[in-house]
Amino acid sequence: MIKPIFLRYALFAGLTVAACAQAQLRIETSGVGANQFPIAIAGFANETTTSQSMTAVIKADLERSGYFKIIDTGNTMSETTPVNFAEWKARGADALTVGSVQRLADGRFDIRYRLLDTVKSAPLSGFGQAAAPDRLRVAAHKIADDIYEKLLGVRGAFSTRIAYVTKVGGEYRLDVADSDGEDTQTALRSHEPIISPAWSPDGTKVAYVSFENKKPVVYVQDLVSRRRTIVANYKGSNSAPAWSPDASRLAVALSRDGLTQIYIVNADGSGLRRLTNSNGIDTEPQFSPDGQFIYFTSDRSGGPQIYRMSVNGGDAQRVTFRGNYNISPRISPDGKTLAYISRRDGQFQLYSLDLASDQELRLSDTARDESPSFSPNGKYIMYATETGRRGSLAVVSVDGRVKYRLTMQAGDIREPTWGPFMK
Repeated sequence: MIKPIFLRYALFAGLTVAACAQAQLRIETSGVGANQFPIAIAGFANETTTSQSMTAVIKADLERSGYFKIIDTGNTMSETTPVNFAEWKARGADALTVGSVQRLADGRFDIRYRLLDTVKSAPLSGFGQAAAPDRLRVAAHKIADDIYEKLLGVRGAFSTRIAYVTKVGGEYRLDVADSDGEDTQTALRSHEPIISPAWSPDGTKVAYVSFENKKPVVYVQDLVSRRRTIVANYKGSNSAPAWSPDASRLAVALSRDGLTQIYIVNADGSGLRRLTNSNGIDTEPQFSPDGQFIYFTSDRSGGPQIYRMSVNGGDAQRVTFRGNYNISPRISPDGKTLAYISRRDGQFQLYSLDLASDQELRLSDTARDESPSFSPNGKYIMYATETGRRGSLAVVSVDGRVKYRLTMQAGDIREPTWGPFMK
């Protein structure tokens, strides 16, 4: 049987009493990427007319990524300002970002941006967008995404969202925020625990487990309408929802027939089908990106390990062999890397495994890690950890070089899940 500590980490994730929490998260960054790209970001013209500095958000995004060296311009430049490329190159900048903000008659803002290559003395990218006053941060994140993609060749994920569970006094909250922890909105409040949130592939819904009826029940909630659907409310435990890539089904862990096993159910709660039939506890299912396989945690070999099997059933193949205690599998968007929590020498830490080469990498240096979640571009992993007996969220790049933490001045935050790219 899986030991109680596994059940605590896999199902209840250390939800502890905390003092009052502030709504926003504070970021502390350490480490840099292997090669930092030097970029100058000029202040956007007329941005003082807004309540949000576009350049401040863009700079913070790029600095947090660990892969950019920000060169201070000390001035404001619009997208039409003449540029002396040689001067900027001499200042060490390989790229320059300029732009402007203009209020429109309908109250929105017209935002223009250009990314310039100072080495080739040529434009690299640029676009215009209109944004409502409460969408200025999103507009800035989109610009940072474009810069990241054009200079690094990988789609940026700054404009994506995260969800996590916050405990404040006797209240549990399912909170949704920007990827940097700003613009927090609460999707659900309860006096009973909320665990295991999981984003739908289109980013419009979140599945989670709520104990509001004094037992674990799996719900799917539309984040716009707030309408909820009960997906699994069977006898015993209903837990660990995970979406299929096409959003038509969820994998869940149910104990309705005795020991906890993996089932697949339609997103509306119909069509329940049992997948695993073992003599152990099978839990924490995750679909592979192609939807053909399920990764899950099982103690069928003694201690908890990670296995993989076809969504159509059949034999399960063990995936993890190092260490005697591996839980919480998560698969990278390209299907090549497995992230998980491993207990070694009494510490629960985040590891990754290259599924082709079988090369393992320890990514964290903390001791009570849980709930890993890949960014949609596959370049970062967010996870929950503990600082001073309080839960906080941490992010690490997949190569382990870049690390930052999102914390509250007071409060307990757990169970992060990183949302998908939005259309």
